Amino acid sequence: MDFEVSDDRRMLADTLSRFLSSDYDIAARNKVAYAAPYHSPEKWAALCELGTLMALAPEENGGFGGSGFDVTTVFQELGRALCPEPVLAQLMAIRLLMAAGEDLEGALSGTTRYAVAIGELSAPYTLDLIETEASGGTLTGRKSVVYGAPGADRILVAAMAGGTLGVYEVDGSDARVTAYGMIDGGPAGEVFLDATQARTVLADGAAALQDALDWGTLALCAEAVGAMDWSFATLLEYLRTRKQFGKRIGDFQALQHRAVDVSIEIEQARSITILAASRMGTPEQSRTCSMAKNLIGRAAKLTAEETIQMHGGIAMTWEYPLSHYAKRLTMLDAQLGDTDFHLERVMAAHMAA
Repeated sequence: MDFEVSDDRRMLADTLSRFLSSDYDIAARNKVAYAAPYHSPEKWAALCELGTLMALAPEENGGFGGSGFDVTTVFQELGRALCPEPVLAQLMAIRLLMAAGEDLEGALSGTTRYAVAIGELSAPYTLDLIETEASGGTLTGRKSVVYGAPGADRILVAAMAGGTLGVYEVDGSDARVTAYGMIDGGPAGEVFLDATQARTVLADGAAALQDALDWGTLALCAEAVGAMDWSFATLLEYLRTRKQFGKRIGDFQALQHRAVDVSIEIEQARSITILAASRMGTPEQSRTCSMAKNLIGRAAKLTAEETIQMHGGIAMTWEYPLSHYAKRLTMLDAQLGDTDFHLERVMAAHMAA
C-alpha cells in the first residue's frame, strides 16, 4: 500500500487550508457556530464552489475522489480549522444515495443540503433498536441529535417497514425540526415525524446505513486528527514562549514528558486513521473504523485535557481558541458511537471471526 499523499490530495488540502485560514478563522467560526442556523450558508456555498463535496464521491458518480484517503484529506483540514459546516451529514447522504443509484448532482454541488436521521433516544448508535416506522408512504417517529438538520433541504431517515430497515427521504419543510447548536458548535436538531410524507430510497437499507456510518466514523477520526494537530502545535508554541520563574515553561522536564506523551497519542491516532482509510470498501471496513474510533476517542480526550492543563487558566477562556478545540475533541467521542460502543463492536467482530 502506497501511503504517499498524491498531488491531487495535496492540492485539495492546500486549497481548503488557505480558504479556511483566511476566510473562516476562529473569530468568524465562533460567531456563527453557536447562533442559529449554527453555521454559515455563505461559507457553505463557498466550500462547495471549491469542490469540497466533489472529493467525497468517485468519478463514476460525478465526483473526483471518493476513496478513504480523499475523505480523510477533506475532514482533516475541516478539523484543523474547527469548521462547523455540516459536511459530515452530506458525506453520509452521498453514501446512501450512491447505494440507491440516485442522482448525486444536488448533493455534490451543495445546492441540495442533506441531513441523515438515524439515531433515536432509545437507540443513539445501534441500528438494531430503531422504532421509527414507515407505512403507506409516511413516516412516524422521532430522530434525535440529527447533525445538520436545521435548514436541510432533504432528510434521509432510517425507519422500519414490516421488520425491514429501510431508508426514506422526506422534505425538510415537511418534518418538524427542533433546531439547536451542539455544545461544541455546529447545527443539530430533533426531527419529529407524524405521518410525514416520505419517498422510499432503499427498501432494504441496513447494509447501506452501516456503510454510511462507517464513512462518517472515518471522517470524524480524520477531523479529530486535524484538531489534535492544531492543538498540539498551539501547545508547543506556548511552551516555547511562556516564562515562569525566569525560564520558559517548556524547559521543565515534567512538561516535556507530558508533551511527548500527547505527541505519541496523536501519531497513533493518525496511523490508525490511515489504516481505516486504506480498508474502506473491504470486508475489514467496519471493524477497522470501530478500532480507529475507539482509539481516537481516548486520544482526543487526553489531548484536550493535557493541552488545557499545560496552558493553565487562559485555555478555559472563550476568547482563547484552544478552549473551543478542547470542547470539540471531547464531544467527538459522542458522535456516531463512543469509545465503549466501538470497543464492543470490535470485540463482537473478533468473537465472530
